Amino acid sequence: MYDFHAIAAKYLDAFNATDTDRRAELLAEVFTKDVSYVDPMAAVTGHEGLDAFITGAHGQFPGWTFSLVGAVDGHNNQARFSWGLGPEGEEPPVLGFDVVVLDADGRVKSVHGFLDRVPG
Repeated sequence: MYDFHAIAAKYLDAFNATDTDRRAELLAEVFTKDVSYVDPMAAVTGHEGLDAFITGAHGQFPGWTFSLVGAVDGHNNQARFSWGLGPEGEEPPVLGFDVVVLDADGRVKSVHGFLDRVPG
């Protein structure tokens, strides 16, 4: 049985990590080496690809953080959760949700991301 909420929280910790060494640790802990990540903005594979995508998000939205919005829903080896991106403590201007598929160890092996609200 997976702890879907804990997995989603660690996932967002990886996306929020600004220290490159800490992010590398979280990527190795949360995602498989060959993780596949696809959303409307990018399609990347592996820790390097995902790290580059996260670095780009921090560059585009400096100081903003990802937060879990609502409950995490999961069954079998997959989960979905909504997230917000914005200045900490404020209503997030960006909203989306991700569907993740997990390996037997509970690491994310694929992500299908969707954007619900993007400013401008």
